[in-house]
Amino acid sequence: MAEGMNAIDVFTPALLLRNPHLMTLVPWCWPRNILQWRIPQIKRLFTTEPGTQLVGLCHWQSNRATSPTIIMVHGLEGCAESHYMRGITAKAYRLGFNIVRMNQRTCGGTDHLTPTLYNSGLSSDYRSIVRELTVTDRLRNIWLVGYSMGGNLVLKAAGELGGSDPALAGVVAVSPTIDPSQCVAALEQPRNRIYHWHFLSGLKARMCRKARLFPGKWDLSPLRSIKTISQFDDCYTARDGGYANGVDYYDHAGARHVLHKVVVPTLIIAAQDDPFIPTSIFDTPTIRDNPNIAMVMPRYGGHCGFFQKCRSGEDRFWAEHRIMALLSSQSRVG
Repeated sequence: MAEGMNAIDVFTPALLLRNPHLMTLVPWCWPRNILQWRIPQIKRLFTTEPGTQLVGLCHWQSNRATSPTIIMVHGLEGCAESHYMRGITAKAYRLGFNIVRMNQRTCGGTDHLTPTLYNSGLSSDYRSIVRELTVTDRLRNIWLVGYSMGGNLVLKAAGELGGSDPALAGVVAVSPTIDPSQCVAALEQPRNRIYHWHFLSGLKARMCRKARLFPGKWDLSPLRSIKTISQFDDCYTARDGGYANGVDYYDHAGARHVLHKVVVPTLIIAAQDDPFIPTSIFDTPTIRDNPNIAMVMPRYGGHCGFFQKCRSGEDRFWAEHRIMALLSSQSRVG
């Protein structure tokens, strides 16, 4: 384990936000300083397989090739504009990092750029992007950072890469869904109905948009009767991704199968009170026995929330500051 990976400051939740649902929801509506967006941005298309392009919003330093780079991946039904994507971008650029904010397939208004759906197993997209930035842009210090489903994807990509790409410097995953079957089962519990409804509604709407763009590819007749995400994934996501069914998809898409192959410094941040990421999924030899992986599990934090008590020199987003402190120390910037 690289020095400093375990030196993470203790998370102190904001007053009255020890409820996991408030901790999860408040950060989504908390205002961000719009002045932070006065930084250069270039839209880039990454071709990850024939007929499929992903959009990355790139923020390059003037000395791109010698600056460390962060590739960011959002969660389910998120996009490059998700609040944590924007928050880390502002902090990272100010510290001297290049940032590439990725939209997963079909996300952020990119439905037309691929005939496929996105899913939790498409780590090949991010291996391809790392390879392109290494070969084409000659970048030599690349970090993968992902939240929730994006956290699973970057961990899975790192495990699959092993030590084959020396440009990959490390990985950070916040609230990663490394065991999709257990995470979906928790998400479908009655206590999580607000999140479940949000995600399922978004997936159904996306399915309708994709069907209009690619007529005849999908049968929408079952869509109205689908009441759960697991039903949606069994009917659409799994089969579109080449899996036999939903069970097969959930089993094979999880990063838990390849965490023992991770050879770069890796940090996983997950809250013990996450509403739909069971803490038990992290109690595994693939994490415990891998010296390259540091696991930080605060008592509070919700799902990707970590909204902290007022702290001098920082905004409320604890995980973003801890990520940047770690990456700055590892990359010798800032």
